[in-house]
Amino acid sequence: MSKMYPYIQLMRLHRPIGALLLLWPTLWALWLAGKGQPNPTIVVIFIIGTMVMRAAGCVINDYADRNLDAQVQRTKDRPLASGVLTSRQALVLFALLISIALVLVLQLNPLAIALSIVAALLAVLYPFAKRFTHLPQCVLGLAFSFGIPMAYAALTNALPIEAWILLAANFLWIVAYDTQYAMVDRDEDLLIGVKSTAILFGKFDNLIVGLLHTAAISILAVVGWMNRLTWHFYFGLALAAGLAIYQQYLCKDRVRENCLRAFLNNNWVGAMVFFGIVLGLLH
Repeated sequence: MSKMYPYIQLMRLHRPIGALLLLWPTLWALWLAGKGQPNPTIVVIFIIGTMVMRAAGCVINDYADRNLDAQVQRTKDRPLASGVLTSRQALVLFALLISIALVLVLQLNPLAIALSIVAALLAVLYPFAKRFTHLPQCVLGLAFSFGIPMAYAALTNALPIEAWILLAANFLWIVAYDTQYAMVDRDEDLLIGVKSTAILFGKFDNLIVGLLHTAAISILAVVGWMNRLTWHFYFGLALAAGLAIYQQYLCKDRVRENCLRAFLNNNWVGAMVFFGIVLGLLH
C-alpha cells in the first residue's frame, strides 16, 4: 500500500460523493448569481476551495472522532481510529489544507472573505456538536450551505434575499440526507452516546426526512420563479423529487445498507437541480 493512501483515506479523496454534495449547491449559487455566466476564475477558485475545505473537514472530523470511530463498524478502519496515522500527522495535514484554502479565499473580495471565516468555524464546530446536541446535522447544514452566500458575495459583492432563500433550501436538504446517513450508525451511536437527528426523530425519521425533502424542493421552486427560469429547471426539480421518493423506498425498512444507498443517491439530486438551473437560465 502506498504511504500516501492513508492520507487519501483521511481526506476522503477516494470517496468523492461528500465533496460533490458540498459542491452542487455552490454551483447552483454561482450560476444563479452569475445569471448563467459566472466569472470562470471565481468558479475555479470555488471548485478547488470546496474540495480543499471538504478534505479539511474530514480530517478534523476524524481527529475529533478518533476514539469513537474505533467503536463503530463502519469507521473502525479509518486511519486515525486504526492507528495507521497519528493525531499529529492529522493536525499537520489539516493546517496545510487550511493554508491552501486561505490562499484561495484571499483572491476574493472582503465580503466573501468574511463569510469564509464563519464557514470555517462552522466546519470545525460540527465534529464536536454530536457530543452536546441531537442536532449536529443542523450544524453541518449551515457549514455546507455557506458556499451559497459566499458565491453571491464573490460575484455581486452583495447578499440578496435570494441567496438566503437558496441557503434555506439547501439547509433542509442537508438535514434530510445527513439524517439518512446517521440512520446507518444509529444502533452503535446509541451504545457509545453519540447524538444525531436519526436518534432524535426515532420512528418518525423517514416521515421527517420526507417533509424536509418536500420543503427543500418547494423552496427551490420559489427560487426558480424568482429567477424566471424556464421549464427545464422544473423538469430537473421533478427528477430530484422522484429521487427523494426513491430514497423513501430505500429507507422504509431502515436497513443499514439501504440507508447508505439513499444517502449516496442525493448526489444525483444535487446534479439534477444544477443542470436544471443551467438549462433554465438559457432563455
